Amino acid sequence: MISRLYCTAMLCFTVCILAGQIPPGYYDPASGLHGEALQEALYDIIKEHNVETYSQLWDDFQFTDRKANGKVWDMYSDVPGGTPPYQYTFITDQCGNYSQEGDCYNREHTFAKSWFGGEIYPMYSDLFHIYPTDGWVNNKRGNYPFGETGNATWTSLNGSKTGNCNYTGYSDVIFEPVDAYKGDIARSFFYMACRYYGEDNDWPGSDMTSGSQLKPWALDLMHAWHLADPVSTKEIERNEAVYDIQQNRNPFIDHPEFMEMIWFYTQSKENTIPSCPVRVYPNPFQDQMLIELPGNCHAELKLTGMLGRELFSVKIHGKQQIRPELPEGMYFLIITGPDNTILRTEKVIKM
Repeated sequence: MISRLYCTAMLCFTVCILAGQIPPGYYDPASGLHGEALQEALYDIIKEHNVETYSQLWDDFQFTDRKANGKVWDMYSDVPGGTPPYQYTFITDQCGNYSQEGDCYNREHTFAKSWFGGEIYPMYSDLFHIYPTDGWVNNKRGNYPFGETGNATWTSLNGSKTGNCNYTGYSDVIFEPVDAYKGDIARSFFYMACRYYGEDNDWPGSDMTSGSQLKPWALDLMHAWHLADPVSTKEIERNEAVYDIQQNRNPFIDHPEFMEMIWFYTQSKENTIPSCPVRVYPNPFQDQMLIELPGNCHAELKLTGMLGRELFSVKIHGKQQIRPELPEGMYFLIITGPDNTILRTEKVIKM
C-alpha cells in the first residue's frame, strides 16, 4: 500500500509539473468573456512583462528551448520521432556566419521584426515569438508569411519549405514548417495579437498581419494549424520557462479554447455556449470520470495524447460516466457541441 501511494504521489508530482502551474486566479479577469472583450482582458493580464535584452536571449534559450539530451531545440531542423540531420550545442554553436544549413543557430522572430518596426522593445526580445533556429533556414524564411505550399522551391533537411502559397486568400511566397510545429507557431501569433492589442497603431504590418492582428486568410490558416497540432509537452514546458523569465504566460497554451472564444465567437454560439456549461470531475481521475451537461445538450468528448492523436471518443448527453482504458499520464480533453463549437478544452490526468 505504501509503495502504491508513493508511486501515485510521484506520478502526480511529475505530471503536475509537466502540465504547468498556472498561478491561482491568473485568468480570473477573463472569466465569462468572449470576443474582443476577452482579447482585451487577456491583454491586461499579460502586458507589462519583464523585458530581456536581445543579447540575453542566448542564455534564456538554455532554459526555454533545451531538448532532453541537452541540445538546442530547433523547430526548423528537428525531426519529431526521427533523427535530426544536425543538432546544436548551446552558446558554442550560435551564429556567427553561415554558408549552409547546419552551420550555426540564431534567433528567429516568427513574427518578423520588420512587421512591428525593427529593433523595438519589448517586441524585439519577447520570447513567446522568438525561437532558436538554424541560421541558414532562418535566412531562407526571411520575413515571408507562414503558409502552405504544394510546389516547394526549396526544402530544408527536416522538410520545412518555401514556395508559393496554395492556401485560399494568399498566393505569394511563404514559409511552411513541418506539421509537428505548426500549432506552436499559430499560438505564438495568437499571443502577439493579445499581448500587443492596442499597442500596434504604428506597426508597418505585412501580407500576413495588420498591426499585431492576423489578416483573415492568415487567421483561418492559423486556426487550422492550432486545431491540427494541439498543445504539446514542449510548449507546456516552454510556457513555464518563459513565465519564470518574463512573468507572463501564453494564454493559448494554458487555455487553447480561448482562440475560438475570441475570433470565432458568433451570435449563434452565444446561444449555445452559456446554455451548455460542462462539468468534468474528478481531475486527476483513476478509473472513471464524470461528465455533466444540461439535459438539453448533446456533445462529443475526445481525449487526445500530448501530440494530438485521438485516443478515445464518445457521444455524451446529460450526466455520463466514462471509463477510458488508457495508461496513466496526461491527456487533452476536448468537448464539442453539435455545430463543432468547442465547449471545453483542458488538460486531464489519469492516475
